[in-house]
Amino acid sequence: MNLILLSGGSGQRLWPLSNSVRSKQFVPLLKNEKGEYESMVQRVYRQIKAADPEASIVVATGKRQVSTIKNQLGDKVDICVEPCRRDTFPAIVLACAYLVDVKGVDPAEPVVVCPVDPYVDDSYFAAVHRLTQIAGEGTANLTLMGVEPTYPSAKFGYIIPENAEAVSKVAAFKEKPDEVTAAGYIARGALWNCGVFAFRLDYLLKTAHTLLQFEHFADLQSHYDAQTKISFDYAVAEKEDNIAVMRYAGQWKDVGTWNTFCEVMSDPAIGKVQMDETCENTNVINDLNIPIICMGCKDMVIAAASDGILVSDKPRSSYIKPFVEQVEGEARFAEKSWGSFTILDVQPEATTIRIILNAGNRLTYHSHEHRDEVWTIVSGTGRTIVDGAERRVRPGDVVTMPAGCKHTLIADTAIQAIEVQIGEEITVADKQKYPLDL
Repeated sequence: MNLILLSGGSGQRLWPLSNSVRSKQFVPLLKNEKGEYESMVQRVYRQIKAADPEASIVVATGKRQVSTIKNQLGDKVDICVEPCRRDTFPAIVLACAYLVDVKGVDPAEPVVVCPVDPYVDDSYFAAVHRLTQIAGEGTANLTLMGVEPTYPSAKFGYIIPENAEAVSKVAAFKEKPDEVTAAGYIARGALWNCGVFAFRLDYLLKTAHTLLQFEHFADLQSHYDAQTKISFDYAVAEKEDNIAVMRYAGQWKDVGTWNTFCEVMSDPAIGKVQMDETCENTNVINDLNIPIICMGCKDMVIAAASDGILVSDKPRSSYIKPFVEQVEGEARFAEKSWGSFTILDVQPEATTIRIILNAGNRLTYHSHEHRDEVWTIVSGTGRTIVDGAERRVRPGDVVTMPAGCKHTLIADTAIQAIEVQIGEEITVADKQKYPLDL
């Protein structure tokens, strides 16, 4: 089974735990069967492998999410990076070209495209596996998955099939309606459009060559910014006559807001939280190392992280986006391929950061022209290299790097360090990288 997982999003819906570099699919608020917290992307990966251990997975994403994906999934998946945003059709074509030209997948093979963050049970990916088989049979050029609705939702688009069979030709697509219109669609046998579809690779690449200017993967990637911005629905689905839909009646939830996310959280409170007996239907997520006490809270979501604090009733939490857009400043937490960092304090000429460096990883060998840095090792052991001189470090050690000197930190075991940046000009642009032979 070949899958392309679409991973996008701006990280505003689950603020303050999500931000410009960590979208909602990477926030670890769900629990696996071992009782460990996991993110939506980790849950989806686990479910795919349970349905098909041999599944080949490519995550189609932008540059800003690559480090987080590598941090959470390691080398378990391939990542196809969009050089810039060009909507869903070019992104999917780029991933398909990657499968054929880089991974060597036979163009006659089918592929399934789906979002990276559905909240589903295991039957969903069993259905995805079946969708792959249907696409491979070639009866239809494009086959979609349609979820049997449980209520007349105004949040989803609808697929109206020609009949009530398990697999049917598509009669029509309908955009997001009001609830009264949605009820009418459901009475006609309509299905929710969950954004899952399958096709043979050669079909899509043939279509792509009529709409985009490229010869192969490397060519498309190098000229990606010149490609037309166009959605997959407009480029393919709305123009394809030979299109089918497969019914799916299992669990499927779009958990795109705090209100819906709270419905699937295993625990009502995460972190240092106390709620008295008068609290009702309230979820509290505390990512800070300080206590939160809630009394008399009803139908609320409270979330605290390094980027800020949200206090909202659950229905209103769905309207957070325009307010988050007004919040100034860089994201204060980010996952990287080597670990993570959290900005603890920002002053006019000093910034304090907590660095978590995973065992076996290192920071880039780099320098800064306009600031000094000081590392204090809190836990773990490893090595620093400062201007070519190597030194072993352990808890309590302090390492000073004046402006202009090259430096890196290497973790033999997992390291926690506090970094203090001092200077009149502290910016992310002030960083020069250098090669390092170890």
